[in-house]
Amino acid sequence: MNATYRLLSAYLICFLLGTAASQIASAQSAPVQISLWPNGAPGFESRRNEPEQAKDYWVRSINNPSITVYLPPKEKATGAAVLICPGGGHRELVFNAEGRQPAEFLNSIGVAAFVLKYRLAREENSPYSLDKHPREDAYRAMRLVRSKASEFGIDPNRLGVLGFSAGGEVAEMIAYAPGKGLPDAPDPIDRLDGKPAFQLLIYPGPLGVPETVPADAPPAFMLAANDDLCCSGPIVSLLQKYRAANVPIEVHIYTQGKHGFNMGDRSKLASIHSWPQRMADWMADTNLLVPGR
Repeated sequence: MNATYRLLSAYLICFLLGTAASQIASAQSAPVQISLWPNGAPGFESRRNEPEQAKDYWVRSINNPSITVYLPPKEKATGAAVLICPGGGHRELVFNAEGRQPAEFLNSIGVAAFVLKYRLAREENSPYSLDKHPREDAYRAMRLVRSKASEFGIDPNRLGVLGFSAGGEVAEMIAYAPGKGLPDAPDPIDRLDGKPAFQLLIYPGPLGVPETVPADAPPAFMLAANDDLCCSGPIVSLLQKYRAANVPIEVHIYTQGKHGFNMGDRSKLASIHSWPQRMADWMADTNLLVPGR
C-alpha cells in the first residue's frame, strides 16, 4: 500500500511539474506589448495612463500607442517582418481579426509581426488629427521595430507594412513620403528610417492614395473585392499609378467579398477564404522569405 501510495505521489508530482512548466512556457510565449514612446506620445504624455477599451472584436481609446509583438518559432523564422495596421474607420481597431489573426498567419510562414495600436482620429471626442497622429505612430513603430532588429531576429531591410481598410490608409501615409529620420534627434530611435520596404494593402480606404506614386515607392501587394464600393477603387487607382511609376505591384480583385472579410476564414467564397495564401505566394516570389537575403 505504501509503495503504491509513493508511486501515485510521484506521478502526481510529475504531472503538476509538467503542468506548471507548460503554463510558464505559454506565458513566456504570450505576445508582448511595447509602448511607442516610454513617456507617452509627444504632446499627449498626460493621457498615456488612460485605459484602453476592448470588447469583442475591437479596441478603442488608444492614448498610449503601442506595438504588440508576435514572433515566429526560431527554427521557422525567415528574418522578414511586417508592421500590421488594423482597420476600423479610425473609430476603433479591429484588433483580433485584422491584427492578431494576420500576425499568427505571418508567423506560420516565418514572418515576425508587430500589430500597431495607433491613435484614432474619428473616435468620439478624439483630440487627434487624422492627417498627423496616425502617421506619427506608424513612423515611430517602424523605427522602434528597426531599433530592436537584433533582439527580434529580423532584417531591418525586410520590414514591410500590412494595412486593412483604414489601416491601409495609415500604411500609405508612410509608404510614399520620405521616411528618413532626423540625424540630430535626441532619441536615437527617431534617427532611423521609418519607410517600409514593401507594403501589403487589403481593401485599403481612399484617403491614402497619392496624386502620383514616386519612383522609390515600396513594391506592393494589394487585394479587394469588386463589390466593395468603398475600397476596390483605391487599388485600381494605385495599380495605374504604380505602373506609371514602373514600381512592382501585384493586384487581386475578386468578383465577390464586399468589405471587411478580414483573413477570409469566415467566408464561404473559396477565393476569399484562401486569399492569405496569395499574399504568402507574393512574399515568396519576391524573395522576402529567403533567410539572409
